[in-house]
Amino acid sequence: MTDQANLRAQTLIEALPYMRSFQGQTVVIKYGGHAMVDDDLKRSFALNVILLRTVGIYPVIVHGGGPQINRLLKELNIASEFVDGMRVTTPEIMDVVQMVLLGQVNTSIVSLINHHGGRAVGLSGHDGNLLRASRMQLARGAAGNQPPEIVDIGLVGEPEKVDPQVLRTLEHGQFIPVIAPVGVGPEGESLNINADLVAAAIAAGLRASKLILLTDTRGVLDGQGNLIQELTPPQVGELMEVGIIKGGMIPKVSCCLEALEAGVERAHIIDGRVPNALLLEIFTDQGVGTVFRSDWRSQA
Repeated sequence: MTDQANLRAQTLIEALPYMRSFQGQTVVIKYGGHAMVDDDLKRSFALNVILLRTVGIYPVIVHGGGPQINRLLKELNIASEFVDGMRVTTPEIMDVVQMVLLGQVNTSIVSLINHHGGRAVGLSGHDGNLLRASRMQLARGAAGNQPPEIVDIGLVGEPEKVDPQVLRTLEHGQFIPVIAPVGVGPEGESLNINADLVAAAIAAGLRASKLILLTDTRGVLDGQGNLIQELTPPQVGELMEVGIIKGGMIPKVSCCLEALEAGVERAHIIDGRVPNALLLEIFTDQGVGTVFRSDWRSQA
């Protein structure tokens, strides 16, 4: 019993300087993957977020919902097509996207946090004009000297402008914002946006101290499958060139680098399958994922 008590005390002591350092800072968290499905991990996530807010850190959550959207589209017998990893979003599919993201996923996350003692509020890009977006255009290369083909993927957007006023108001009111990745298009229409892109844009708009992407991987791995705990932008470029960073990790890493370029101090890709992953990454020396630093030049 004494050894366990000492271990707990040492853990708190290790966390103390991090709590002091990040007090009053904003942390934007992309919530997705297995952490949104497993009941124990969902409870762990909610308690982690509440603890962050209790010690004076401002968590802002952006969530995904791709699997849930796929499930409902299948139940409704609505065909769904992807182009270069982006869902072609017709008005009919956009209705389903909003139904799932706003009516199901967002509400369930807000309820989960509130059930465990937090004060969460659900939002989309429409609330307070939070997230303006432009229509995304995909360009495909053509043969010879022909210009690239522009592929219409419908009501899919990319972040253009973040107005953080509503988030600042909620933060100072002791609330935890939970944001669905739906933006406002040029004509006031709803646009379906990749949640990683939204999280990076929100982090940049808030000048957050951290952007954290919860994933179903340990982080960025080297050629032998070992976790790379820290990366700088030049190192990322080298790893992409030799094919170590590839596939679905490329857009996540790119989001992290864009956030750094926009003024976010640290970006993290962490394993959301690990219980208490947020606390371990923020409040311990080792962390549980890969961190990208904005101050790499000064430390080179």
